[in-house]
Amino acid sequence: MAITDENKHPLIKASSVQVKDGAEMATRKVVGVETRSNRRVLGAINQNLVGGQGYPCVVNKRGLSDGNGICDKNLPVHGHRPITRKYAAQIASSQKHSSEENKKPKIAAESFSVWEDDMEAANDKPVPMSLEQTEKVSKGKDQMEVEMEDIFEEAVIDIDGDDAKNHLAAVEYVGDLFANYRTMEVYSCASPNYMAQQADINERMRSILIDWLIEVHHKFELREETLFLTVNLIDRFLEKQGIVRKKLQLVGLVAMLLACKYEEVCAPLVEDLVLISDKAYTRKEVLEMESMMLNTLQFNMSVPTAYVFMRRYLKAAQCDRKLELLSFMLVELCLVEYEMLKFPPSFIAAAAIYTAQTTLYGVQQWSKTCEVHTTYSEDQLLECSRSIVGYHQKAATGKLTGVHRKYSISKFGYAAKCEPAHFLVQQTQE
Repeated sequence: MAITDENKHPLIKASSVQVKDGAEMATRKVVGVETRSNRRVLGAINQNLVGGQGYPCVVNKRGLSDGNGICDKNLPVHGHRPITRKYAAQIASSQKHSSEENKKPKIAAESFSVWEDDMEAANDKPVPMSLEQTEKVSKGKDQMEVEMEDIFEEAVIDIDGDDAKNHLAAVEYVGDLFANYRTMEVYSCASPNYMAQQADINERMRSILIDWLIEVHHKFELREETLFLTVNLIDRFLEKQGIVRKKLQLVGLVAMLLACKYEEVCAPLVEDLVLISDKAYTRKEVLEMESMMLNTLQFNMSVPTAYVFMRRYLKAAQCDRKLELLSFMLVELCLVEYEMLKFPPSFIAAAAIYTAQTTLYGVQQWSKTCEVHTTYSEDQLLECSRSIVGYHQKAATGKLTGVHRKYSISKFGYAAKCEPAHFLVQQTQE
């Protein structure tokens, strides 16, 4: 390597050059030409100087990422500049300038820039095709899920699927049977205004009679169907035949006797009914009234009552024992009320179940399955349901408490202790 003329001066004062690299401090005296014998040390000094070229072995990470990780083996190798007075002064001034800059909080920014460079280098790497396809598929699934949520509709449950092998359930004919019930109920209900034709009795007397018959029905431990048929026979008979007040209780006893003969396996004896009426009527009077009632009704005893619809609709509601008992309590409260004659039996049954669900769950609930099998929507049932809540609120007060006392025992699951759905009535007031 050729030596320049500037290095041929015979006397050069010793100068101290300090190079700071991290925690290490190196001090080197440069004296004349003899100091240039160790090229390795000068190369190390040259590497750490500000503004100097990096050592040829140092790898530029940014360059690697730009070149897809392949190192260029033909990198130019720069020669080392000899230390002269002029160059030593430049080194000292640059070190002083760098030390002032190091006092400022620039290191964090530089380190952050390096981190950004690394992140950019990582982002520059190509994404595998399989990952791109996975991202596209996941986005497609998310879009599909959102669309499915928008068009989701509640499924209608097949309530007869479990009874397919039960021949007594008559699954093949149950649809036709209830379609016929819905047709026949229109002709088997009494007029809601028939009491206007009665001269000696009124709606209040009818309610007292039915409330008493509910207690008699419970005392004799009769079937549920018997009670509903009894009330139907009373209303249909009074619609066609005028009765004096003192014969009204006899009409109720004879209607229960006929219902027991139609529904029960073992009907109560006539003497038992005479005894329970406190012997207000004789056996002869009971039999005469029985003949008169059958002829007036033309022996038409096969009528769909609210009971048959209750059983079907409770199955659609997938009820438990608690819901079943509360529903029957509410529908029996409707039997006592004369004004409920304006609704058909199927409608009263659906409204009672809807009210029971609202009472137990605290929210207005009417599933798609219930709506399909009852053919009544929630909006159609609201008016009747609010009336039933009113009956439930006053069931424990007044003189007509037969239903409340009946459902206050353990046999009926203490259903009478359930709090009424007050919020349904409050919505009407608001």
